[in-house]
Amino acid sequence: MLVSPFETLKRSLPACLSIVLLLGVSAGLSAQTVSVDRGPEVDEAVFFSFDDHAIPWRNNLQLTPVTAEKHPANPVLRRGPEGAPDHGHAILYGSVMYRDGKFRMWYLGMFETAIKSGQAPGWWRPMCYAESDDGIHWTKPKLNLVEFNGNKQNNICLIKSEVPALAKVNDFLSVMYDANDPDPKRRFKCVYIAHPPFAEVRGGRSKIGPNESRWGAFVAATSADGLTWDVVGDRPANAGGERFEVSSLYQFGNFYYANGQLLSPWSWRMDGSDVGRVMLAYRSSDFDHWSRAKALSFARPGQLTAKPIPGQQTHMGAGIWNRGNVLVGLYGMWQDAPKKPPKGEHWNKGVTIDLGLVVSDDGIHFREPVPDHSVIARGKQGEWDDIALLQGHAFVNRGDKTLMWYSHWDTGGKLKNMEIGLATLRRDGFGYLSPRVEDSSAHFVTAPFETRGDLKLFTNVEGVSIENPLTVELVDEFDKPLPGYSGKDAARITKAGTRTPIVWSGNNPLPAGKKLAARVTFPHSTETKFYALYAGK
Repeated sequence: MLVSPFETLKRSLPACLSIVLLLGVSAGLSAQTVSVDRGPEVDEAVFFSFDDHAIPWRNNLQLTPVTAEKHPANPVLRRGPEGAPDHGHAILYGSVMYRDGKFRMWYLGMFETAIKSGQAPGWWRPMCYAESDDGIHWTKPKLNLVEFNGNKQNNICLIKSEVPALAKVNDFLSVMYDANDPDPKRRFKCVYIAHPPFAEVRGGRSKIGPNESRWGAFVAATSADGLTWDVVGDRPANAGGERFEVSSLYQFGNFYYANGQLLSPWSWRMDGSDVGRVMLAYRSSDFDHWSRAKALSFARPGQLTAKPIPGQQTHMGAGIWNRGNVLVGLYGMWQDAPKKPPKGEHWNKGVTIDLGLVVSDDGIHFREPVPDHSVIARGKQGEWDDIALLQGHAFVNRGDKTLMWYSHWDTGGKLKNMEIGLATLRRDGFGYLSPRVEDSSAHFVTAPFETRGDLKLFTNVEGVSIENPLTVELVDEFDKPLPGYSGKDAARITKAGTRTPIVWSGNNPLPAGKKLAARVTFPHSTETKFYALYAGK
């Protein structure tokens, strides 16, 4: 189980002082938290319109998914000049986060302009770092950490390992910041794919799958600043098991999770039959030791029909956005080429990929709210991103916008336009609920939630007015109206906004320590669009 800084402090203090701290917790000095449907306690919970676990009970409502708008300046981060570590490509097999007043990006560079034997030269694509004040204009600072082309004047991050082959990133990279780790040297965490010679993989492998000279290694590393990294241990996290193409890292409840992709013969359907690329998850309670067992997290619907639909696969798991009680992700909607590429062409020429939406409420199992809906669609023929898209762990809410960064992938193997773009939505605007039949009652009831401390509810909605308000009531765990929060005392939302406070008659505070649910009733108008409900500070 993950240990909070408070718990670490409490264990190190004398018993009498620990009692004082515990009394402080009971007196309301602890963090203000909310838990949804017996899930983890988090600072803020989000009830998304597309999350049918957080909003299970619906009457006369339909979900309209939204496709993001691409920024006119795309690609916003381009490859570097000749001699730069990202001259061949700069792709967001990586992450973006907003910390300390800046957007911070970790991405994969490639220094040569051609792949060799299907791989980057030297089986190495450097972990590169960039910064931005607005998410649009990026700089590549000279980190002075790694010698490249005879000097250290570059933006390559340093990765240290007692097994040098494990320090060479060759594929998907995912970075997270773990504020609750009591060791400040481990608060930045990452996972990535390396391809070490099999002879250098300590711990061996299982008999699942064929022998390989180089192995798909899942590597974990930690850092104090996100720039200089130490590989965890002396072997891959999947040592002793089968190969694994890890693509994401997140924390949910008591575990860290790393998910990614495999296909047969390393993975299979429930009955043992072959399957294409699917999303799998491993877990760890301490980031040092990872499970051998794995969970099937997601497969496109066409892979699970009695007779699988040819060519539909899930590319590289999903890029994950941890929103506390719920995980939102973009996954690669892989579609095989219509016909096999001619001899001499790259093996996956003709493959196309858009980015679709997935959601999870337990950190393990993901589902697609609207199958095959593209949140970010590849461009039209002739546009810079017209072949296939790559997702990153790259989501930031700023003001009334959600920003998402992504990459273009030339599946023909020519590295055409393999750079990084930006797409935006209304804040948390992946989709909205609205009445399906006009002039008929419409409402939903959330899953039960319980708060601790002084928290409030907020709504993200448009298309309301004094004449057509959205009504919000609270009900108890038996779906009975809560006095003071329902009927004549119900809150009425009359102004559109991405974070509008919900205030009940008499300015009653949100009841703490009780199981509650919100009942939201729509006006008799199909113009009302509900995006999300929030419980937080």
